[in-house]
Formats: sequence, structure tokens, C-alpha cells
Amino acid sequence: MTTPQTHGQHSRDAAEGAGPTVMRAAVNRSFGGPEVVAVEQVARPQAGPGELLIQVHASDVSVADHRMRARDLPPGFALVGPFLLGFGAPRRPVLGMEVAGVVEAVGSGVTTFRPGDRVAAATGAHFGGHAEYAVVRADARGAVAHVPDGLTFEDAVALVFGGHTALPFLRGGRVGAGSEILVNGASGAVGVMAVQLAKHLGARVTGVCSARNAELVLGLGADAVVDYETEDFTQRGETYDAVVECVGNAPFRRARRVIRPGGAMLAVVGSFGDLLAARWNQARTGIRVVTGDLGATSDDVALLMRLASEGTIRPVVDRTYDLDEIVEAHRYVDTGRKRGAVVLRVRGE
Repeated sequence: MTTPQTHGQHSRDAAEGAGPTVMRAAVNRSFGGPEVVAVEQVARPQAGPGELLIQVHASDVSVADHRMRARDLPPGFALVGPFLLGFGAPRRPVLGMEVAGVVEAVGSGVTTFRPGDRVAAATGAHFGGHAEYAVVRADARGAVAHVPDGLTFEDAVALVFGGHTALPFLRGGRVGAGSEILVNGASGAVGVMAVQLAKHLGARVTGVCSARNAELVLGLGADAVVDYETEDFTQRGETYDAVVECVGNAPFRRARRVIRPGGAMLAVVGSFGDLLAARWNQARTGIRVVTGDLGATSDDVALLMRLASEGTIRPVVDRTYDLDEIVEAHRYVDTGRKRGAVVLRVRGE
């Protein structure tokens, strides 16, 4: 724990602008394979009004980082891709959408956090997590919460990407006690959290994954699994109140046959065409279609931390890499075979 004297020193440093002005970060200055990423010295950010400067201990390398680095977007996004990612060079050269670490400094107006606090946060579209320091908003538009003492930073950060993605979709699908849902891609970062959170809400869960991941998914609470390598979940004759699509290979036109009347299609991953057709599909079928970036909130992150602290949910960490191993981390994520989260260790606990 940080002592009051240390808190005071942190505050003086923040006010006086003391401390280093540079930091180490994993940077990609062009689009391409894992080798375009390199660890460099870059300018250290500063906390502005309503912001926190976090000394990052852990981040993760997610499919979102892969898409940004490789300019590998779902079908139909090619025309809008440059506006989202950048034209000649990446708009966000420092990737990483989640961080866990210690508050280094607070901006004006911040009252709920102080230097020395252990926190986890989603940086969202601003990225910046693959660095020694990151800035996040601490107001209503932010997504940051305290990390319980019994939770490591590496475990905390592993909860955030999948958890804060799954929660809004499950809410949008009105998943609750007695619901029967199917999670397509149940062993991925979002899938492992969707399974656990749906079970926490009282749902009966069927997970779609490979045979090698069946034991993992059942261990997370799934009531049944479907091996996608030997069976098509849309041909089994089973129906569900909601389908959580985490892969991209079960668009509405394929999944609708297993969704009950009045049920929901929760399209975590989908093509640009699916996004545009969502309202039309909902109007003509009566099936709720939840899609798009639903955003994370501080309440969501706080809930994930609390549930993990209580043992209701648990992080699933496939592999952990040091910051200097960032290229290897990207190579592994590019295989598409990761289970849960790939954690990036920026510094020790």
C-alpha cells in the first residue's frame, strides 16, 4: 500500500511536472505483420483535467490490436477503414485497449482516485496501453475502477477486454435467470467472459468451441458444448433465447434459425453489411439485433473486479509476454488460436 507521505510526493510531482518526460512503448508506425511493432522511447503523456495518469503494470494483446496493426477489418469495412485506422500510417501507433497498474497522477477535478491507487481501465479507441504510462478518463465517460488487493494486475487486465465487451451485449439481449443462450467462440477473450457472466445472470449456456477447449469452457460453467469441427450448431435442432456471436462466421442470416421468437442476436463481431442491416433484420423478424460498439463504463469494470474478487468469475490467461516480447505476442494472437487473454507484462507487481 502507498503511504500518505508517498501520496503527497506523487501530488507534488504531478503539480511540479517532475519525473521523466519519456517512456518505453510498443509502437507500430506502419501497417503489416507483427514485425512492424518495436519498443521505442516516446513522450510520456500527462494527466489533463478529469484524467488519470496510470503507471502501467499489465496490458493485453487482443484481436482488436491485431486488426489495427494489420489493417484487417471485417468484410465491408474497407472503405471506412482508412478513416478509422489512418491513411498512410496508423492513427494510433501505440496499441493496447486495456491497462492495469497504479495511479501516478490525477488531473484537476478528479476526486474518486488518488496517486497510489491500484486500478484497471479500458482505454477504448484511444488505445495507448502497450506503454509504461497511459492516460484514461476518470469521469462518467471513462471506464476505470479500483483493483481489489487480492487480484494481480495481470489477472485484472485479463478480465477487462472480454468482460466489458460481453456485459453490454448480455444486457442488450436481456439475458437473465432462465435464459438459454449459445456463445459462438466460447473459448476466446469475449467468449470466456460471456459464458461466466451469463451463468452469473442465471442463464443456461451452450458454448461452441473446438474439442481441445471443451474442458475449459465446461469448467467456466457452460452446461453443454458443441465442437464446431464436427457439428454445425445451426443444424442440431436446438433453439435459444440469444446467440452471442464472437467469431464472425455466424451472421444473422445463419444464426436466426436457432433463435426463438422474441429472442436476440448479439453480434459482437460482424460485417459492415450486418451492421447496416441490423434494424431491418430486427423489424422484419422480431428478433432483437444488438451490434456495434456499446462502450464500457466504470461501473462495468468495477463489477468485473468485484465478481472476480468474490470468485464468481475468473480470468483466463493463455500466455503472458514481457513488453520486449511484443512481436512474439502479436505472432501468437495472429494464429487465432488463443484461449482467453494474452497478457502483456509491462513491469512487475
